[in-house]
Amino acid sequence: MADPSSYRPKPGQIPDSPGVYKFRDEHRRVIYVGKAKNLRQRLANYFQDLAGLHPRTRTMVTTAASVEWTVVSTEVEALQLEYSWIKEYDPRFNVKYRDDKSYPYLAVTLNEEFPRVQVMRGAKKKGVRYFGPYGHAWAIRETVDLMLRVFPVRTCSAGVFKNAARTGRPCLLGYIGKCSAPCVGRVSPDEHRELAEDFCDFMAGRTGTYIRRLEKDMMQAAEEMEYERAARLRDDAEALKRAMEKSAVVLADATDADLIAVAEDELEAAVQIFHVRGGRVRGQRGWVTDKVEAVDTAGLVEHALQQLYGEETGDSVPKEVLVPALPEDPEAVSQWLADRRGSQVSLRIPQRGDKKDLMVTVQRNAQQALGLHKTKRASDLTTRSRALEEIAEALGLDTAPLRVECFDISHLQGDDVVASMVVFEDGLARKSEYRRFQIKGFEGQDDVRSMHEVIGRRFKRYLQEKERTGEWEETPAATGPVPAPGSPASVGPAPGSPAPAGAAGGVPTALADAPAVPGEEPGEEPREEPREDDGRPKRFAYPPQLVVVDGGQPQVAAAKRALDELGIDDIAVCGLAKRLEEVWLPDDDDPVVLPRSSEGLYLLQRIRDEAHRFAITYQRAKRAKRIRSSPLDDVAGLGETRKQALIKHFGSVKKLRQATIDEICEVPGIGRRTAESVAAALATAAPAAPAVNTATGEIMEEDDGGSTS
Repeated sequence: MADPSSYRPKPGQIPDSPGVYKFRDEHRRVIYVGKAKNLRQRLANYFQDLAGLHPRTRTMVTTAASVEWTVVSTEVEALQLEYSWIKEYDPRFNVKYRDDKSYPYLAVTLNEEFPRVQVMRGAKKKGVRYFGPYGHAWAIRETVDLMLRVFPVRTCSAGVFKNAARTGRPCLLGYIGKCSAPCVGRVSPDEHRELAEDFCDFMAGRTGTYIRRLEKDMMQAAEEMEYERAARLRDDAEALKRAMEKSAVVLADATDADLIAVAEDELEAAVQIFHVRGGRVRGQRGWVTDKVEAVDTAGLVEHALQQLYGEETGDSVPKEVLVPALPEDPEAVSQWLADRRGSQVSLRIPQRGDKKDLMVTVQRNAQQALGLHKTKRASDLTTRSRALEEIAEALGLDTAPLRVECFDISHLQGDDVVASMVVFEDGLARKSEYRRFQIKGFEGQDDVRSMHEVIGRRFKRYLQEKERTGEWEETPAATGPVPAPGSPASVGPAPGSPAPAGAAGGVPTALADAPAVPGEEPGEEPREEPREDDGRPKRFAYPPQLVVVDGGQPQVAAAKRALDELGIDDIAVCGLAKRLEEVWLPDDDDPVVLPRSSEGLYLLQRIRDEAHRFAITYQRAKRAKRIRSSPLDDVAGLGETRKQALIKHFGSVKKLRQATIDEICEVPGIGRRTAESVAAALATAAPAAPAVNTATGEIMEEDDGGSTS
């Protein structure tokens, strides 16, 4: 636990202009980001008597080891920079809203030649028009089914579209009139795009124009005694009206607005948003967050606005945003919203009328969401804190293990031996930091040696990061001059971090020149030069307070031995044995037995089970990839298309192996050099074992060869 006075900057060093500040821990990781109109006044609040601080603020300042700041010109720039840094650094002490579900959107892919209407979830894509979010995907499909009568836009996938174009026959929707069938040329690309844009206009709230046009055409068809056409237009108008009825009118003045409500208690907060377009509720979504920083309703609203509109531009930001409480600096937030929209945005609290009544409904939804979250969520902040405290007490740790890493070994009878590393921070899985390993130090099945290898490799990388950043050297606090207010950036003091126990004295010679350890899975552990130390989450850069291994006394001893060999003695190690769920500690002959009702044991089980799941998933993927392998995979420059062409031409790998180079050259796209490479690869590769009918024991003749994937 750090003393804030050890890194407190001198008052004269801190400017009194707007800016954004960052608190870093002893490992240089950014743990909190904040903004201020006056940096000097705001930062002074963090360095008062600890007894006068909010408990969460006290935890943050005692976890931190340094503070830095960047000066900006205006409060709007500070708001934008704060949002960018929170997204970039993911600080653990900032409020982070979690969607309570992955909401579906109605999307129109206007970035394609033939736009497609479909249900989409996840991150928004450029060039796609979104409507929603909706509570259920079936609600989107019902609406689309009604509207396709009037706007027969393509809804099929790329594969179905290409197949229809190849065969010259449209799908069923094309035959029943719910698709204009651009795949077979019934409409031109321009005509189809016009249909898609009309669909978007109707969904955006411009409904009266289309219904009046349909009714006018219906009356004209009736006067001309085209009764079948008139009946079809009548049904089209009724379909659009039914689609409109699914979104009840809530604001009679056809307002475009978002209404945001907050329900909170001492530990958590729930946010609900209603998206109203054209006076109708077009979408709804909600977030839940732990209140890991001292924040009031106004602060929660500001964080919600940042998350909701931080990536949005144009009409995605409405003309009016109604909130239960105004942020600390409403003018700056309004200007930030206006910059994102490109025109004026009104940010206010509704006082009377329909908007206030609707805000009451949104508030009631937020209260219900918080209550439901409380009843369903077993890993709430109180439970997680109790679990971590129980683990610390049972294992004799000085503090609760806020970061826990768990390792597991997986194999199938000694083949495809792999390992997993999962990370839990504050009792929650941090999947972005999961890692997986191939065991390449030896062949065969030996879980103890595998565990020793994996622990050694993981913490060698950690020590290399410490050597690169110079954390093992005692350095004086950096106190450079502060640029004038309004300059692009000014960075405050960043004191050096103390050397960890067991590592003082520098990097061991064996590690100082150690190359990257072989066997890490590509894409999981970087081989390139690491980036400069800037506080961003990096692979293997941060040590855990506790290492958990899946296994008993032998695996724990192997993990402890690996740490001892690296000179690391400030990381606790334990093992969780599956048979009796016993917790084993190094050098102890008897296990620690936690009560079956213990929240600490439950958390350790969840961490161990997650490591097992991650390891066995990777092991199965490697085994499946090995089984599906083909001798053609090793031919340089031979892609999937040409491999399939070879198999299709000859019928099987067996027949391809028997072919001459001249015969291989007959395959379209295969030149002589490639044919020679294919022949050489098949000549050196051992033929696959014959297939056996497991029911009769009969050896079956190869017909189609091995897979080429």
